Amino acid sequence: METAEVSMETVGGRTLRVARWRLDMESEHLPVLFFNGIGANIEAVAPLADALDDRGFIMFDMPGVGESPEPLIPYNAATMAWTTTLLLDRFGLDKVDVMGVSWGGAMAQHFALQHPKRTRRLVLAATSAGMVMVPGNPAALTKMANPRRYVDAAFMAKHFETLYGGALGSEASGKSEHIGRLKPPSPRGYFYQLLAMLGWTSAPVLPFMKKHTLILMGDDDQIVPLANGRILASLIPNSELEVMEGGGHLFLLSHREQSISAIRRFLDTHDEEDLSQAA
Repeated sequence: METAEVSMETVGGRTLRVARWRLDMESEHLPVLFFNGIGANIEAVAPLADALDDRGFIMFDMPGVGESPEPLIPYNAATMAWTTTLLLDRFGLDKVDVMGVSWGGAMAQHFALQHPKRTRRLVLAATSAGMVMVPGNPAALTKMANPRRYVDAAFMAKHFETLYGGALGSEASGKSEHIGRLKPPSPRGYFYQLLAMLGWTSAPVLPFMKKHTLILMGDDDQIVPLANGRILASLIPNSELEVMEGGGHLFLLSHREQSISAIRRFLDTHDEEDLSQAA
């Protein structure tokens, strides 16, 4: 987080803690707008932002998560996507590459569908089409629904492999490092995130998605099984699926180099395609 600019920004009637990396740096690439997983604060994904060091990166804590103030009223995917456009306006970002992981993958899909002119490419990691999905391991899902995993470090450590698969959980240093970056959401903040996606699904409209989309999945994901990535790939016309072998729900961290390589290849290849088409 040392390289990030962090500020509190009020947009659309909500105050959000926002982190920006390299937005003022000259780059031939568009910045990445990132939507995080449920209950996860900015610091949880800061290593990814640091690794994509040749482009800008922006993300924020959802209301009641991290250090964003607790929400007074519930929100849904549509209102949060609109709020995000106001945040992009605040920093002069007309168009971005959009990425989301898990719960944030649903937000990324919704943003791209609701605001296609603000979106160039889409990267979806460890996510699904919402309510139309193949459910994960019940043991993992029951613990995933419990915000205690953010509050109680011992609980998180005990159930880490059940929650996130073995690839990162088997490495004590990786596990402790990730747990150390987490800040517990407020109970209301966590509940409102769950509520925001209640009944939500992108499945009926994904065939109309016109954005090139990279779908990244782990084949050992206990929360969002690989089958959900295959469903997304079958529904989104211009999509490709890449599977991280042995990757659990946190493969962006456990398979960091492979993930970064796949993201760069996808975004940079399409940069070149856009330039050739423009010529």
